Amino acid sequence: MVELSVNVDHVATVREARKGLEPDPVAAAIEAEVAGASGITIHLREDRRHIQDRDLRVLREVVKTALNLEMAATEEMISIAIAIRPDQVTLVPEKRQELTTEGGLDVAGLEAGVQRAVSRIQEVGIRVSLFIDPELSQVQASAKVRANCVEIHTGRYAETFRTLQEGLELDRVINAASLAARLGMRVHAGHGLDYRNTHKLVRRGKEIQEVSIGHAIVARAVFVGIAQAVREMLRLLSH
Repeated sequence: MVELSVNVDHVATVREARKGLEPDPVAAAIEAEVAGASGITIHLREDRRHIQDRDLRVLREVVKTALNLEMAATEEMISIAIAIRPDQVTLVPEKRQELTTEGGLDVAGLEAGVQRAVSRIQEVGIRVSLFIDPELSQVQASAKVRANCVEIHTGRYAETFRTLQEGLELDRVINAASLAARLGMRVHAGHGLDYRNTHKLVRRGKEIQEVSIGHAIVARAVFVGIAQAVREMLRLLSH
């Protein structure tokens, strides 16, 4: 069965709308784990728009599965990762003005810098994943910098789901995943995945070992709660 890492960023987004204490992303993470999630993902952004440093510290203490920290490859974030020691770091591009991560990391174009970041993080025993667009050149570059894992950006597939472009975008994801597996990297997928489009992706993408899903689960949780939203997604993945 494909594993599910639940991204709790947008629980913190709701909290930060009032700068209060609730809802608590730590409580959401605990519920997600109890419901069967294989991991918890958070993105500590430069502008701290949702997840805060304290959230990261507390989550490191309470998460029993695998804590995945998404972050930019900056000196500040690398230092934080080395101090906190999440189970995995996923390097992502980051722009202050974006609502959500808009595309994959240009590993091929930033190879030297990415290589340095990967090496520094791996030196302390943290595995490193790179969030990349479904392009073969980016997969090859990720292997070259010795990433442990790649997370294939599924945004375009999600945007074109049930349109004429869907098949083309799904093929791109599958081809990238296949190459990554052949090159010895673990393969994850994420961005824009929801209760409609995830099943087709994992049915086709036999090499995909984990999906990272946040917004869809948090949105569903508004109506049914975090635990039930996670269980519903797990049922889709198991079928």
